[in-house]
Amino acid sequence: MPPLAGGIGVTRLAVVRTTILGAAGQLGGHLAALRPDARALTSAEADVTDPAALERALAGAELVVNCAAYVAVDACEGDGARDAWAVNALGPANVARACASRGARLVHLSTNYVFAGDREAPYGEDDLPAPRSMYAITKLAGEHAALAYQPDTLVVRTAGLYGLGGNRSKGGNFVERILRAARDRGALEVVADQRLTPTFCGDLAAAILAAAEGDARGVVHLTNAGACSWHAFTVLILQLAGVDASVAATTTVPRAGVADRPRNGVLARPRADALGLPALRPWQDALADYLDQAGLGVD
Repeated sequence: MPPLAGGIGVTRLAVVRTTILGAAGQLGGHLAALRPDARALTSAEADVTDPAALERALAGAELVVNCAAYVAVDACEGDGARDAWAVNALGPANVARACASRGARLVHLSTNYVFAGDREAPYGEDDLPAPRSMYAITKLAGEHAALAYQPDTLVVRTAGLYGLGGNRSKGGNFVERILRAARDRGALEVVADQRLTPTFCGDLAAAILAAAEGDARGVVHLTNAGACSWHAFTVLILQLAGVDASVAATTTVPRAGVADRPRNGVLARPRADALGLPALRPWQDALADYLDQAGLGVD
């Protein structure tokens, strides 16, 4: 099957009553754009930490995609730990219980941060997680909770998300923040010892719908293809956007109050491939497409 480069046909899903939780986020916005018939609920409209509200919000749902998450990674190490547990760990349990009670399938989003990142090889779905931060611990707990309460859950681990909706909690997504900083300062320093696969939410949303249409269950890894460091990602962002700024390569320095991020956050997808799920296009192509769609590329 050819790599995804945007939307997919969702013929069978079009008749499935779908609810998207966390629809105000980047991924939720792209999912809602691909499924305009779905009920797209923001966290204010459907709080995953409120079981009674969820029961009402998910009435009639046959498929639920849970994009709600507490993603302030460093804040999870301090004052945000309680919120992270509530949203990332207990929230998926609440969503899964509500889905199970009405026979709805659940797609739950997770992260490459569940792995230690202390080896060279990419991590497959069956590799043992070893989270190194409070954020990662809560996300792994959410995976287990979702699968425990709704065994038919599809857990999608992904990495390095950016999309057209930005990320308000972080002042925009990584691409937007890098471009703003480069234009303001003219010189940047970005870590070169943390590797991942930057993933465009438009491609990921299409892949999630394809997986749901194919009745995939359990844990799968879905990212754009290839891998790079945050430094290499930054260099290409500036090149494609036509921004002239220097980018010095730095190494990670552990600091108090800053989450321990995996040095190798690259995900392999042997189980996704075995299930016949479509591959996503290379991250470089997805980035160029995103910049054009966002009006950030070179004219």
